[in-house]
Amino acid sequence: MTEADELPTNWGRWGADDERGTLNLITDDVRARAVAEARSGRTVSLSRPMPTTPLVAGPAAASGAASTAVLQAGLYTGASPFAMAELVVLMTHSPDVTHFDALAHQVIDGQVYPGKPLDEAGGPAGFRHGSTAIFAQGVVTRGLLLDLAPGAALPAGHGVTGADLDSACDRAGVEVRSGDAIVVRGGWDYAASRDRHLPGMTLDAVSWMHRHDVAVYAGDIGDAHPPVDPRAPGALHRVGLARLGMPLVDVADPEELATACDEEGRYSFLFVAAPPRLGAASGVPVNPLAIF
Repeated sequence: MTEADELPTNWGRWGADDERGTLNLITDDVRARAVAEARSGRTVSLSRPMPTTPLVAGPAAASGAASTAVLQAGLYTGASPFAMAELVVLMTHSPDVTHFDALAHQVIDGQVYPGKPLDEAGGPAGFRHGSTAIFAQGVVTRGLLLDLAPGAALPAGHGVTGADLDSACDRAGVEVRSGDAIVVRGGWDYAASRDRHLPGMTLDAVSWMHRHDVAVYAGDIGDAHPPVDPRAPGALHRVGLARLGMPLVDVADPEELATACDEEGRYSFLFVAAPPRLGAASGVPVNPLAIF
């Protein structure tokens, strides 16, 4: 048995051609129960604001723009002085953009989930398998906030374990159910911390998600950088996404959610994510919502 054989996996669980991964866990019954979480009507965005940089020179150009993840240009259509069109160029997999990672985003040993050879799945011209097409109907399920450092931040380089996630559940008084989305708060602004040792998920934490049948992961932390777990560097992406088929919401912002949960007195909510209906890509910007 190789080391890879010992890693948790869902390859084959829903068939050799499956493209939905852990979204299969969100059944009609799971969605129906999740809708009951919306009681007060309060809505919170889990997306960070996306800074834009003008795609123009001269007086309108940004000076010292902090990010080039989103380039924007307003264009006159010629129909009238007031008719405008717009060109927006997005770098989806950017630490400045809250985005959904589709299953084709991570390649291991020349394969994407669930063992599909990359040359069959697609490539630079677009993906035929494991693409953002799986998000066409949106994601509606119960969400849970797991705050790993209430009122503070995790230490730099901290490797999050299953015990850390259990402790967060105990503090929140919640129990993870099959098909849930978990929103993890580590207290880090990923985009502003690129030069620091980032905390992140270990293989133990990803195995915990597998045992609990988590359907979607969202968080302000993802994989530790530099890696802290020699058994599986980049475990959230290389095991969670590629082997479990668990879609990831990268670069989420759970700060407002943490405040809302404290004020509402509960840490469960209706989780809704409906990104643009974009097929053939490995990722897509998303504005996930928590509804109380």
